[in-house]
Amino acid sequence: MLPIQDFKSVIDKYKIIFFDAFGVLKSYNGLVPGIERTFAYMEEQQKEYYIVTNDASRSPRQLAESYHRLGFEAIQHDRIISSGMLAKEYLDLKVNEGIVAYLGTHSSAHYIDSSGLHTLPVSAINQHNIDQVNALVLLDDEGFNWFDDLNKTVNILRKRTIPAIVANTDNIYPLSGSNEVSIAIGGIASMVESIVGKRFIRFGKPDSQMFMFAYDLIRERMTISKKEILMVGDTLHTDILGGNKFGLDTVLVLSGNTLPDDAETRIRSTGIVPTYVCTTAVVD
Repeated sequence: MLPIQDFKSVIDKYKIIFFDAFGVLKSYNGLVPGIERTFAYMEEQQKEYYIVTNDASRSPRQLAESYHRLGFEAIQHDRIISSGMLAKEYLDLKVNEGIVAYLGTHSSAHYIDSSGLHTLPVSAINQHNIDQVNALVLLDDEGFNWFDDLNKTVNILRKRTIPAIVANTDNIYPLSGSNEVSIAIGGIASMVESIVGKRFIRFGKPDSQMFMFAYDLIRERMTISKKEILMVGDTLHTDILGGNKFGLDTVLVLSGNTLPDDAETRIRSTGIVPTYVCTTAVVD
């Protein structure tokens, strides 16, 4: 495996740092211990950051507030780019009327609801309104009955020729205090996609739209090259593959989905090779 490097020495080489959120900045136990030091150091060194996350459960403002409640005030909403933003943009541009059915929590639906369409949970779709469903969005792995609503999702997509949008492509996420994981909405989407035999529209890493969105925002303010941006993530198939595909240098941190004991095996078996490997994204 690549040698474990000191995170501070790595970020010193770059002007802008892209961070994944879950497994890098925080976990179910709260903030990654010491992550505040990283952001204080970046501010001191005049380095910019963006959080590039597949979390579509809340808006960027709500996501920023979740850090603030933990006492981490450095995170600002205008520096958070979520896959939900891209899903909302697609709905605004491509779906003009009717119902958007969704799998997820009420909070996640509130975000896409701002597009002006009528959003309803899959559980509320029935024989009287199914003909009005013009899109289906998979947002979050919580907020619905996995048995009833997944079966209903399959049947909606069998009956309606509509776009199915996956706003969070993560297959799994790490559970707190253990080496176990839980199935994320991206994994559910892959299962449903294989059952109905239709291709879904995916937003989020490893696809390049999120990186391009952030890159364009930065280039509106300054001249920057991809060589000056670093992507930091804990998952090979999303963070690292996405950063690599977009032409960014990448750091795999071993504080989330990829654990120290199996990092080398995963890198070898997947062929997804980060530029660097660090224990965490904390500056010591």
